[in-house]
Amino acid sequence: MRAEGDEQDWSRHRREAFEVKEQAMRAARLLEHEQATAMIREAVGRFHAAGIPPVSLRARPFQGAGTLRTGLEGWYLKKDRSLAVDADGHYYVMRVDGGLRSRLRGAAPAPSSAPLIVGRGGRDGDSFRLEELLEMRLQDPVPA
Repeated sequence: MRAEGDEQDWSRHRREAFEVKEQAMRAARLLEHEQATAMIREAVGRFHAAGIPPVSLRARPFQGAGTLRTGLEGWYLKKDRSLAVDADGHYYVMRVDGGLRSRLRGAAPAPSSAPLIVGRGGRDGDSFRLEELLEMRLQDPVPA
């Protein structure tokens, strides 16, 4: 039978190990976001240089049909218009709550952390390296 002090030491050790892992994961996500943002900013410059103008971005509601105004301008990354970037290098998932207020006043999607692998963990064939996706949009932009 374990002594109470041993159990407390074990619990404290487990908690510390968990905190160290969590900090490492946060640092890795931050580094990934910084690298991805640098790629997006470079791509935005390439879009401008190639004469590909930004378009008014619209979001889709989580439920229901149609699209919503956002007040954002940028470039869609996927043909289905589910992902976009703006001129400042922000990355957006273009899905929002579609309540009455959003339908009347427009939606305000918040920037998301940009990944290096878009769609990681999704269905097979739905994931892309960010740099490949940006290059595809340079060659074949999604129209407004």
